[in-house]
Amino acid sequence: MNSTLSYLTRKKGGKKLGLTDVLSYVYLISGVVIMFGPILWLILSSFKTSGEIVKFPPRFLPYRQQTAVVEGYPEPLPLYSVTLADGTTQTLAQVRRVGLEAQLVDPVNPGNLIKVNINQRQPLESVYFGLENYKEGIESFNFGLYLWNSIVVTVTATLLTLLVNSMAAFALSKYKFRGRQTIFMVMISTLMVPLSVVLVPVFLVITNVGWNNNLLGIIVPAAATPTGVFLLRQYMLTIPDELIDAARIDGASEWRIYSQIILPLAKPALAVLTIFSVMWRWNDFLWPLIVLSRSEYFTLQVGLASFQGELNVQWNLILAMTVLTLLPITFIFGLLQENITTGIATTGLK
Repeated sequence: MNSTLSYLTRKKGGKKLGLTDVLSYVYLISGVVIMFGPILWLILSSFKTSGEIVKFPPRFLPYRQQTAVVEGYPEPLPLYSVTLADGTTQTLAQVRRVGLEAQLVDPVNPGNLIKVNINQRQPLESVYFGLENYKEGIESFNFGLYLWNSIVVTVTATLLTLLVNSMAAFALSKYKFRGRQTIFMVMISTLMVPLSVVLVPVFLVITNVGWNNNLLGIIVPAAATPTGVFLLRQYMLTIPDELIDAARIDGASEWRIYSQIILPLAKPALAVLTIFSVMWRWNDFLWPLIVLSRSEYFTLQVGLASFQGELNVQWNLILAMTVLTLLPITFIFGLLQENITTGIATTGLK
């Protein structure tokens, strides 16, 4: 911790803070705000009410109006700071509002009803981090089932992606055969083809094999990705061919070379592809929305669409559930972050 702090606070000119140091700190702090500011805003907004979210001007922290339990009233009443006719200010609880008139009572002595103009009162608010949005969001739709479907799709598709892409990358990087470069270039050129172009043909294939309303219809079509093949191939090119030749001399089969030599050495690149694949599968919305029409097969991303109606959008519940869907991605990233930098930095170097 001390070494990290000393590294972040060190100065170019020794003890004196120079212009370069100031510009560096401004640049780094601006980058942190731009990158993590929206995420922090999302998390804080997930604790706000629907009225607080659409309030203008927006407020950074989540505020809730204070309430008080008043004798004679079954529900807690909202508290206001009210300016009375004599100019004094008093904290009162509002019973009801009738047009421009607010009817309030003293929480300590609720016998007298006080009527004032609504402009004479200001709500008493405080910062509040409650879990009501999370509880209501989980109870509003089948969160457990959708979470399980997302986990099954993400884990299965990621494992299948790692297997297929690593096998293709191994063949394209370590085997010499006619047309190898042509196959690789054709595969990479598919990166320029948007999903909307192949959406209908792929859907027709899925329909013909009977994978509509089936998790296989989401998992299998996206198993082989040109990005994954490119990433793994470029990394496997850095593995010396002498290791493979020595294994063949010792009698190792191609499957053993692939599983016991190539895959362990390509661990950083596989970790990077795992992160990418988990993000792709977990956040995928368009393809599951097209393939699935039965709610028991919905993933979390498709299930979140149920909070958006024709006339009303429950933003407070959407934001709360979005925060929950970000947690698995954050966990996977933290688990594999040690290999991410190594995998990306060394890809393509030889």
